[in-house]
Amino acid sequence: MEQPGIDEYDWETEWEQLEPDVRDSPAESLSELDELVARMMEARGLELQEREGEDLTEPETVREFEEARRVTRLVDNGDDVDPGDIAAAVNGYRHLYEVLRDAGPSRGAPA
Repeated sequence: MEQPGIDEYDWETEWEQLEPDVRDSPAESLSELDELVARMMEARGLELQEREGEDLTEPETVREFEEARRVTRLVDNGDDVDPGDIAAAVNGYRHLYEVLRDAGPSRGAPA
């Protein structure tokens, strides 16, 4: 039997472990932030991208994730990325993390 809130505890632990790297090397931390937030979104039953003609449950959340992921991919590809864009991506991931963390038990977990 799954423990209620186990995902949430794991997410909090992982975020806390990422925080020092985010402060010291934000660009290098984007991929790990992306992976964590993507797992959280999937556990909450949210799409990771908009699809033409589809209605989304949380369109703002998906759009915020897509923009942060776009910047992350630019950094991962070695493209020159404005530090302001990197900061915006980190802030986007942080906001998404907080919203998703506070959303209650993850999909499939006992209430």
